[in-house]
Amino acid sequence: MTHTPGITRPPREIIEALKDIGAATVAGTLGHMGIRNPHMQGPVSWNPGKSIVGPAVTLQFLPKREDLYGEDEYTDPEKQLHRHALYQVEPGDVVVVDARADMTAGVFGDMMSTYFKGRGGAGMVIDGCLRDYPNLKRLDLPLWIRGWTPNFHTQTGLMPFAVNVPIACGGVTVIPGDIIVADDDGAVVLPVALAEKVIEESRVHHEWEEFSRIRLLEGAPLQRYYPLHEDARGEFEEWRRLNPPRVKD
Repeated sequence: MTHTPGITRPPREIIEALKDIGAATVAGTLGHMGIRNPHMQGPVSWNPGKSIVGPAVTLQFLPKREDLYGEDEYTDPEKQLHRHALYQVEPGDVVVVDARADMTAGVFGDMMSTYFKGRGGAGMVIDGCLRDYPNLKRLDLPLWIRGWTPNFHTQTGLMPFAVNVPIACGGVTVIPGDIIVADDDGAVVLPVALAEKVIEESRVHHEWEEFSRIRLLEGAPLQRYYPLHEDARGEFEEWRRLNPPRVKD
């Protein structure tokens, strides 16, 4: 069997903490930390209301070269690297695919996606297409993709080339094991080394933003409450004292 490397997964408590923080807040916080563009542009949500957080299992496609990849995809299925990406999946993982923004080749179809969900995969982010939309729609798998095609993955000009290597997805570098945060705003790449700082900064931001939203709905001045002006800091601290953060059971 083809050998493919695994990934190092972040601590479970980091993943759980990030589930309370949206992609926009993560992206904005990373921006203030110097990571200017963590948003994978191109893949968009096909399941409104769904959100995922999980480590990236990566799959890289390259332009097909027939001496490296034959025409018959079922002669020896175990040579197909897109299968081996799915073999690496553990519960909560996110498969992230550099499919070169190709709109002609379906990276996975119904059966592969069903297998992925059965293994506990959280969702997929693909800079390219899937196939078998009628069946995948019923599968209710969280997806961030460019679109759909009836073609299978090597029918046109792509071939799977590597699993769990650094890839470019939607113009962003993704390292295997990076944390993917995705919702209706899009999919964001969060380096594991920055995750705890992002969680800390995002919690503070979320608290004053909730307070400011209340004041703005009351017609209060934008200049005072967004961003929170230092003159309003005492008012916010009093509000926070009277409205402590809810602790999860």
